[in-house]
Amino acid sequence: MVLDGNRLAAEFIRGIQWNDLPDAVQHQAKQCLIDIVGSTVGGVLTPVSGIAAAYAPKAWPGDAATILLHDARATPAGAAFANACAANGLDCDDGGVYTRGHQGAQVFPAALALCESKGLGGREMLAAVVAGYEISHRFGRCWHDHLHPVYQADGSWGSVGSAATSARLMGLDAPTIEQALGIAEYHAPNLPMERDLVDPGMVKHGHGWGVMTGILAAELAARGFTGIPGLMGTEKYRSWIETLGDEYIMVDGVDFKQHCSCGWGHTAIAAVQKLEAEHDWNVENIAAVRVVGHHWAAVLHTAHPTTTEEAQFSVRWPLAAYLVDGEVGPDQILESRFGDPAINALVDKMELVESEEFNELYRPAFEGGDEGYSPGRVTIRFADGRILDSGIVTESCRIGAQGDEERLEEKFRWLTGYVLDQDRIEALLEMLWDFEAVEDVGRLTALLGRR
Repeated sequence: MVLDGNRLAAEFIRGIQWNDLPDAVQHQAKQCLIDIVGSTVGGVLTPVSGIAAAYAPKAWPGDAATILLHDARATPAGAAFANACAANGLDCDDGGVYTRGHQGAQVFPAALALCESKGLGGREMLAAVVAGYEISHRFGRCWHDHLHPVYQADGSWGSVGSAATSARLMGLDAPTIEQALGIAEYHAPNLPMERDLVDPGMVKHGHGWGVMTGILAAELAARGFTGIPGLMGTEKYRSWIETLGDEYIMVDGVDFKQHCSCGWGHTAIAAVQKLEAEHDWNVENIAAVRVVGHHWAAVLHTAHPTTTEEAQFSVRWPLAAYLVDGEVGPDQILESRFGDPAINALVDKMELVESEEFNELYRPAFEGGDEGYSPGRVTIRFADGRILDSGIVTESCRIGAQGDEERLEEKFRWLTGYVLDQDRIEALLEMLWDFEAVEDVGRLTALLGRR
């Protein structure tokens, strides 16, 4: 019997086992875990994390799962909601091919909350995380292709990825998993992403709603609640789904951010880094900066932010901060820095321009294909008349998916260092690299229960 895509997905989720996964997949799963834990720890510095952590125990009272670093607990859905808000709080969490967004900030909170509530260990959690990533890549591609009139953010397709992770940890059978995926897809939040890019708020990518929807969908399915046949069962998408278990997109399809801001602005930073490697200058002598990008970079028009979300969804502010400080992290994109005269003066010298040529170069990738890239170009004019032009740059300041463990650890120590002492940071790193040996994920939440 030929199974449709929904049953193929359900069978994959039900059957995935840590010991059966290829070495490259296991290694990447632990890299993803390290990156998202670091991003979540740093993310508790943001106002949205504090609000979500205070609200979740009131909306979802319970003692089953930990709200990380806030000395609070809630039901699995409540804890995952709050932890997802922290995970994407700095916009420094991983991104993935086909999704136009972030998987780890949804898959990890779902897996952690359910594993803790059920007393499960690292192997179970890692296997469920892999299932969530692989379903997220494929379903996200289907979702964006399926004639949605506006670009919808991560929590929409992430609801199904979170349901996959949740269903695996709950031990649901394949028919019930199909129902969980269908419930999550039907209840997926409608998230008009461009509206938030233009006028940024704490709603951002909708990660909290996506992970909450996914967990509740699995819990409802376990009780007999039914959903709709999902998009992954459509014949049009069969070739995208039937590779489950044979091809693991997350190995090369996940990358890790170097900067705390929207990835569409990172190409401009990469262009400046290219010029820095070739030329010397004093920032004080910069007279004008011209940044050319595609539509989705030009949408990030905020110049002088008043909230961290505005700073993250900006091209000019992070670029100016990088030119002044040489990095874009919590020190640059949290509210305490917004009065900095040097950064503000440099922002006022910047022009952001949309290029139709760059739109066409990026379009294939944005539409979910295997081609296309996100180009950018920066021209800097100095007070003495000198002009430096980066030319077209396609790099995006990402840390490589494989073989870049030292830079990943450096990022982890950088972000967690704002919140934790050195001993706890090193204990976390040691645990995460060997997470399959952890018999109860409560060991992880015990390290991250409070600041």
